[in-house]
Amino acid sequence: MPSRSSLLSTAEVRRPLVIDHAIAEFARGGYHGTTIADVAHAAGISPAYVFKLFPSKERLFVSALEACFSRIVGALEAGADAAHGHDPAVLLDAMGDAYAHLIADRSLLLLQVHAQSVAGVPEIGDALRAGLARVTEFAKSRSRADDESVQRFIAYGQLCHLIVTTGIDEIPEAWAILLSRGITHPS
Repeated sequence: MPSRSSLLSTAEVRRPLVIDHAIAEFARGGYHGTTIADVAHAAGISPAYVFKLFPSKERLFVSALEACFSRIVGALEAGADAAHGHDPAVLLDAMGDAYAHLIADRSLLLLQVHAQSVAGVPEIGDALRAGLARVTEFAKSRSRADDESVQRFIAYGQLCHLIVTTGIDEIPEAWAILLSRGITHPS
């Protein structure tokens, strides 16, 4: 019989794997359209084991969202580290570029969009706000930009989400060109 410490070790190893699959599955189907069984199947484990790791669907979604925001902050940090100079605007631009590259596969972007759509679920709304706080506070402290510039940085990011998720940058109409002017995303 395995010792308790080896079981915990297995759980600690599987937890990030399950979270990775949860990000992909929730990005694909949303909170309401994705089941624990979907995540379990993608991870190659039983639904019972997923419930052992995450006692509820809300907790699994929140864990995926927390991992998403950790990756975002990591990308912003890498972008700031790679920036040429210490000017706040340069740092924010570099962070934005790093974020655009991070969401090139769209899973993290779509997870955030789905989280916004179910922010009325208290646990998810709290996690979404905590993640946005982490991103905002990191951007502010790392760039040392003024509040208005940080607000514009976050607003610009949300506009980028809208452009990408709706395909506005592919529409040749004046209103779409106005919204997407100067905004490019890695493919």
